[in-house]
Amino acid sequence: MKILIRVAWVLGLGLMVGLVLRAGVGPILELLSQAGWVLLWLIPLHALPLMLDVFGWRALLRHYRRCLMLFAIAAVREAMNRLLPVANIGGEIVGIRLLTRLGVPGPEAAASVVVEVSVTLVSQFLFVALGVACLLHLTGLLHLAGAWLGLLGAVLPLLVGLFLALRSGRVFGWLQRLAARVLGNGERMLGLARQSAQLDEQIRGLCREPARLARAMVWQFAGLVTGCIETWLALRWLGHPVGIAASVAIESLTQAARQFIFIVPAGLGVQEASLIGLGELLGVGSGVALALSLVKRMREIIFGVPALLAWQWFEGRRDFLHVRSRSNH
Repeated sequence: MKILIRVAWVLGLGLMVGLVLRAGVGPILELLSQAGWVLLWLIPLHALPLMLDVFGWRALLRHYRRCLMLFAIAAVREAMNRLLPVANIGGEIVGIRLLTRLGVPGPEAAASVVVEVSVTLVSQFLFVALGVACLLHLTGLLHLAGAWLGLLGAVLPLLVGLFLALRSGRVFGWLQRLAARVLGNGERMLGLARQSAQLDEQIRGLCREPARLARAMVWQFAGLVTGCIETWLALRWLGHPVGIAASVAIESLTQAARQFIFIVPAGLGVQEASLIGLGELLGVGSGVALALSLVKRMREIIFGVPALLAWQWFEGRRDFLHVRSRSNH
């Protein structure tokens, strides 16, 4: 898996560099220079869609309601998945770990993240459907509506199947039994069996509360739509304004491409190719599309790196206090 990720990273980086060189470094830098320091406003602006997403996550938690701490954890989760080669999984694992450090029971913390990720997939599905509708309306390519509907229709049964599997309360128990067959039924396996049963029970409980799931999905969808403001403002400041509908199409379908080809760290090359393709359909040149991509990456780095550093400081400080406590005893 590590080798595959490294190969994907090299190929993605090569594609990104090739696209930049093809469009011309000079024109891209000129666009960024003309926009200037105003682009830095996109960094604090990102707190808005992230906080809306946090509200959705909080709706799935029963015993923890502090939004600021959840916001900090969400920032770490996002930074890990966006900036590090963790295949969009590492951030969720760290999120569970940090929640348990705050006193949330392990099964509840894990269940909230698992269900939240599942609800996010549904929200993103609806977001992509909205983006496709905007794209077809703006480009007049209505003859392609059938193909897009077929593609979206092929994904829908997978989402329904995922929800039904989680609602059955047997997913992690099945995985534990599979591991037991491979590794044997030792004392550790018995402990994992108990934890799997508790996790399945927590997930089943959440999946049987449609009002709670609906609140989470509404907040998440609102966060996704609000995130389109970044694209709308960035293109405006780069001197190539587009409408809200075009911003929704660009943002939703670019995110979909990054999620689909998740094996490429940071979506290198994937994001750039997607923006160029969508830009061509919507009248945005390749140079502007690449400048937009660099602006987005700038925001991800400046917003995400402090979150990762804060997480490392927190983990290091906790480990230090743990070692110090043991040495005193």
